[in-house]
Amino acid sequence: MMSRRNALAALAGTAGLYFGRGAQADESVTLKPELAQMFVDAGTEGTFAALSERNGLVMTDETRSRRGVLPASTFKIPHALIALESGVVADTDNEVIHWDGVVRSIEAWNQDHTLRSAMKVSAVPVFQQIARRIGAPRMQKFVDAFNYGNRDIGGAEIDAFWLSGNLRISPLEQVQFLDRFLHGHLPVAKRTLDLVRDIVPVEDGIHAKTGIVDRDGKSVLGWLAGWAEHDGRATLFALNLDLRGPQHMALRWPLAKTMLQRIGAV
Repeated sequence: MMSRRNALAALAGTAGLYFGRGAQADESVTLKPELAQMFVDAGTEGTFAALSERNGLVMTDETRSRRGVLPASTFKIPHALIALESGVVADTDNEVIHWDGVVRSIEAWNQDHTLRSAMKVSAVPVFQQIARRIGAPRMQKFVDAFNYGNRDIGGAEIDAFWLSGNLRISPLEQVQFLDRFLHGHLPVAKRTLDLVRDIVPVEDGIHAKTGIVDRDGKSVLGWLAGWAEHDGRATLFALNLDLRGPQHMALRWPLAKTMLQRIGAV
């Protein structure tokens, strides 16, 4: 049986599977207000953007889908690419990144991790260690090369700019970055791309990374960004929503799955 890593590599190598069109991916937009109503029904506001060969670019809310916000932990995808490509982390499974001994409220963070396990539990302290290893000049070089959001890593220390600094990315830009990532149109080695594709969390055929934006000690916005596979094709997507109550944190995956189902992506 083909391993998940080999299956992803084969899928990514299929001609025409991903657009790889970068900034041209928003040439035409189909608005889906009926999907936007799902946020309203849940007592919040949000947006969903998706790009696929079948549907082109779909948005629930064009204004919000083009509005940049902090990426929070969705930045762990480019972060892992930079870590591996720069060599500050050797691989996803064998190098151990040691716990700093600081006890935090999320129990899964209070232990040693590999890059894979840190991605799975979204271990912020591990990626902060990695960011310090990378350093600001090298981080900026890669963020520029990836054309990631507004490319501004200032406004906070090197180990916090994606959480509280100036970096901003819109759902549309998330989709465009993921398109370049999956299509192999980023300036990194194929090994790096394959390794990171393999460690992005997956549920029910949806590969995605969560993120939570905090303001004044309160969680205010939730992200989910990734891709879905169905019938040998992929749909890139990004969703964010306002966290107006504890129930909204848990809505990211089910809302994304339902919306992807509605457009035939899963």
